[in-house]
Amino acid sequence: SPQVQPFLPQWLAQPKRVQKRIRDNLCPVSDVPGIHPRLVKKLQMNGIESFFPVQAEVIPAILQSASNGYLLGRGGFRPKDICVSAPTGSGKTLSFVIPIVQVLLDRVVCHVRALVVLPTKELAQQVSKVFNVYTDGTGLKVALITGQKSFAKEQEMLVQKKVTGYCSLADIVVATPGRLTDHINQTPGFSLAQLRFLIVDEADRMIDDMHQNCLNQIVKAAFQGENDSGSNMLFQRTKPGPVTAASSCSPQIPLQKLLFSATLTQDPEKLQQLDLFQPRLFTSVYSEKNRDEAEAEQETNNKYTLPEGLSQCYVPCDLNSKPLLLLYFMLTMKFTRVLCFTNSREASHRLFLLVEAFGGITAAEFSSRLPPNERRRTMKEFEQGKIQLLISTDATARGIDVKGVNYVINYDAPQFIRTYIHRVGRTARAGEAGVAFSLVLRIQERRFLRMLRDAGIRDIKKHPVKGNSLKPLVQQYEGALCKLKKTVK
Repeated sequence: SPQVQPFLPQWLAQPKRVQKRIRDNLCPVSDVPGIHPRLVKKLQMNGIESFFPVQAEVIPAILQSASNGYLLGRGGFRPKDICVSAPTGSGKTLSFVIPIVQVLLDRVVCHVRALVVLPTKELAQQVSKVFNVYTDGTGLKVALITGQKSFAKEQEMLVQKKVTGYCSLADIVVATPGRLTDHINQTPGFSLAQLRFLIVDEADRMIDDMHQNCLNQIVKAAFQGENDSGSNMLFQRTKPGPVTAASSCSPQIPLQKLLFSATLTQDPEKLQQLDLFQPRLFTSVYSEKNRDEAEAEQETNNKYTLPEGLSQCYVPCDLNSKPLLLLYFMLTMKFTRVLCFTNSREASHRLFLLVEAFGGITAAEFSSRLPPNERRRTMKEFEQGKIQLLISTDATARGIDVKGVNYVINYDAPQFIRTYIHRVGRTARAGEAGVAFSLVLRIQERRFLRMLRDAGIRDIKKHPVKGNSLKPLVQQYEGALCKLKKTVK
């Protein structure tokens, strides 16, 4: 029976397409119109001469939407919300950092005008770092709110109490959902009434039920106005509606939502919850074939794009040979800079202990058990090549930009296509080459291949490893197992 296609609103059905081949479509910074000379200089100082396709499309779009100062976009219209769906490593962060810093450059009074919400501390840290680079020397202030500092310390970073009332100490807030909601509810003087940009990064994860409530709270706080404190009634924000004489006499600061994701949901109902205003979608997730009817049918499946330089293989195996296969790749095939994924913290920990006991491989584990400073140190050592094998869970690796991963090994085959996309997207970033190996139990093989096929991924090669290749490792491996049992006891 033919599947019923959900009705797609126009903006989803006909998005603005962004080139997916990064290296062939670089755009010199000087060719993107309207970027402030000061920021062009900063970009050059950071070695950025050209923009990736996503950046070249999205930066001007955001700048245009604020072309009449932050009150209004072009022609005095309320700016449209923007959604960006592009693969991992295609440069999404810079595409909102640059325009937001530029729009806020000439602000006079400090208020929270941009809020970036991210699902994990690591991502929030990464993004605030980029903001710090581009706000440096501008007088704009960035606050990172992730619960790594005490609540009181974070409050001191956000607001200051003066005789005249509270004043904001941050123009741009980068936060994780839980901690942000706490400040909205418990920090006196923390106001989003002047919020101009709400950026939701890794949006698909943020729309999931868990965080939806957080997004609702942000929007509610943004429309509360400041009547509570009695000051500044001029900028009372009304929920968007028809223009009336009353609503047009006071300038309104529009709240513009910018959503970014590698796997942006196509589910109109989910997007509906976000209450987007005349949204525009920029996407590099599409197919390039000639679309005659039969193919158009096929093509509805290509929901995800993977980085250009990525090769994918899978190794059929049984449970007992999995650890041996990993050792074989590391020691016999001499893989370097390997990011290895398991499905749980326990599995990561066990595998790490086993590799340690075996010896001969510099390995580390990367999981939410470890304190952030230790995770940062591990990351650094991995990037410097001191650690060859990093064993991680999905929670820790989502969206994280690790330099120079040569191989991703799915030690446990992922159960969901999104997990697969995010894991393998840790390599082959920014147009480099990389390889992903998935160890797939024979009982999982059919389901695994079907999952990829349904997502339009057909270029994964079967890569069997013969039992003979593993033999030389067996004796030492059994020794390592014995050692482990003793330690565990």
